[in-house]
Amino acid sequence: MFVSVNGAKLYFDVDGEGVTPDGSVMREKPTVVMVHGGPGADHTVSKPFFSQLTDIAQVVYYDHRGNGRSDLCDEDTWTLEQWADDLKGLCDALGIEKPIVIGTSFGGFVTLAYATKYPDHASGLALISTSAKVEFPAVYDAFHRVGGEEISKIAEAYWENPTDEGRALYRDRCVPFYDFAEDNSSDWLVRILWRNETALWFNGPNNEHGRFDFRDRLSKINCPTLVMVGEEDPITPPEFSDALVAGLRADQTHYIRFDRCGHGVVGDKPDEALKALRQFIRSVSTSSR
Repeated sequence: MFVSVNGAKLYFDVDGEGVTPDGSVMREKPTVVMVHGGPGADHTVSKPFFSQLTDIAQVVYYDHRGNGRSDLCDEDTWTLEQWADDLKGLCDALGIEKPIVIGTSFGGFVTLAYATKYPDHASGLALISTSAKVEFPAVYDAFHRVGGEEISKIAEAYWENPTDEGRALYRDRCVPFYDFAEDNSSDWLVRILWRNETALWFNGPNNEHGRFDFRDRLSKINCPTLVMVGEEDPITPPEFSDALVAGLRADQTHYIRFDRCGHGVVGDKPDEALKALRQFIRSVSTSSR
């Protein structure tokens, strides 16, 4: 399905009911909006793991402009500010009030841009494997820890000078280290409708990926926030989440670091991560009534 948002046609999909029969009444479920990683990927990276939340919530997925099935648009609009405005605009267009927003990886960057610009819009935020500021030397060190010198060099070569060839090599050699569990399926990589041009525009220390910094704006966020990260995450290592949590309001933030876990927290630790998400969604829903 498509919806027009800020001059772009955005693809979206929905899992689960908004209202469900509960005895003699219809019970309204909270709406979770999934903000996918990338850039250059699509919402399918969130499936099927986050689809399991439909027992307690309606889950809305969408592709950012310049990503997946959404309009490619002009490259000058491939910015965190525009993507943040699109997230707010998507909710307005679909009539979603007080969403619980879950941002993973690059989707967490977008979620932070949105939450610091519209601090009273969401009822809750879950920030998974993400950062308020990316320090690339720490990324290269993390890849060295999990994959050795060769993998670290491939990662550094791509991020410092993003090209199609470097991205293909990075995806083939480095992305497998995102997952800690050796038996995790790589089917998600094959299913994605890739938009490499968006990634090359955004990625690396010389582009917005290296310039954005939300640390001095985090205190503006005015809703309960769950932060989750894997101890073995090479692309958003746990020290990034430590710095993120340090800037958030302590009275409304819950922080979980998962051991023996990589970038794909829900893939590596499905039972623990989904339990934490369900508890968070229930607590936010109860407090907002």
